[in-house]
Amino acid sequence: MLEIRPNCECCDRDLAVDATDVYICTFECTWCADCVQKFPDGRCPNCGGNLSLRPIRPAHLLAKHPASATRVVGADCRERFLVS
Repeated sequence: MLEIRPNCECCDRDLAVDATDVYICTFECTWCADCVQKFPDGRCPNCGGNLSLRPIRPAHLLAKHPASATRVVGADCRERFLVS
């Protein structure tokens, strides 16, 4: 089951559990659409894999299977991709 992480791993922006513009890779690295636009070839900067839109967990299942509250932030992502 997906963790449904609460933030973008690059800019640390909060991401709603039902957001339709959140991307993940096969390792569940989680990114907002703004950061994905800055990644070379739109690939995951951690593993190089392709990114897909994160599926939305139906609201009626969130109580039994809640989204993760653990924030993950890449150590140098902001410096590599967001600082001009």
